[in-house]
Amino acid sequence: MAKKICALCLSPDLGGLELYMMRASSYLGEQCISVINEKGKLKSYYEGTSHRYATLKRRNLLFLWINARTLARIIDDEAIDVLHLHWTKDLPLAIMGKLLSKRRPKVVQSRHMTMTRFKDDFYHRFLYKNLDSILAVTHQVKMQIEKFIPSDIRPVTEVLYIGAEQPTLISKEERSDRRRQLGLNDSFTVGIVGRIEEPKGQHIVLEAVKSMHQNGIDVKGLIVGHAMDEAYFKKLRNDYADVAVFTGFTREAQTLMQLCDVMVLATKKETFGLVLIEAMMCGVCVVASDSGGPLEIIDDGINGLLFKTFDSSDLAEKLTMLCRDNVFKEMFAEAGRAKALEVFESEKQFAELQRVLENL
Repeated sequence: MAKKICALCLSPDLGGLELYMMRASSYLGEQCISVINEKGKLKSYYEGTSHRYATLKRRNLLFLWINARTLARIIDDEAIDVLHLHWTKDLPLAIMGKLLSKRRPKVVQSRHMTMTRFKDDFYHRFLYKNLDSILAVTHQVKMQIEKFIPSDIRPVTEVLYIGAEQPTLISKEERSDRRRQLGLNDSFTVGIVGRIEEPKGQHIVLEAVKSMHQNGIDVKGLIVGHAMDEAYFKKLRNDYADVAVFTGFTREAQTLMQLCDVMVLATKKETFGLVLIEAMMCGVCVVASDSGGPLEIIDDGINGLLFKTFDSSDLAEKLTMLCRDNVFKEMFAEAGRAKALEVFESEKQFAELQRVLENL
């Protein structure tokens, strides 16, 4: 009999972490129930679907026990064998929920974020002694876990990449129509997908695009995502109005990726880089910062290009080369799609996740 899983994520936001949690829960099917933030953006992805879920209010540490008691009841009522959390801030809740429950399920954390300091104080020793396993999204994150969590309390740790689903590819006619509707027309189009905030580097991409434009290249930047920082968003619109198209939030990011000639991930410190894999699945050439997760996704000069992190001049040089050499661009795109399908296809990764959870 398959083990029963409770997937926990009270994050109020909506990004790669939250959507991965929802997709993983969906793959696990009836054996899994999700516990999510009742006011979080993820909730709209569950409403009106067959996904089983419960909601909790997000509370501070002072009232943590209220949520922990509710979580413990869910664990016992649903006969949960494994509690799987994704958002690091939910770790205290997961451990308290486990200890308050009668079933005392195994607790596993998918570690999506970097770890930068030692966890050797009483509080963290308590948490990690009661955590059974950590699934690091990259080898870099695994190395950080091994560095900062003392060996006597460190849970079993292994790497499990986040996968991406194969997209529905649009026709050439639809691509042309949608590009025309957005005002992209025949311009060389550089896309970036993600929350609009300074660390994501939209300004780096648009500065590179503007530099190319000033050098006589017909180029546009397609900025996909919702504004987390209104002041930053306003400055982007003011400074790059002549070279940028902003779409706002969308549920069809992979469709919009297919309108682009190149997709860029410009984050200063990206733990993984799911948008890169999604773009590669679409057969779109990718360029990314030369740090963090992208180093485990892109083989520089083989299936994409890396640029110096937060260096708009270096990015402009890489994009100009791709604009002027379509053969290279298409070669990178084809190789990128092949690697994404071989290594990062979601069905393969979710099957591995299920194996790990079943063997706990």
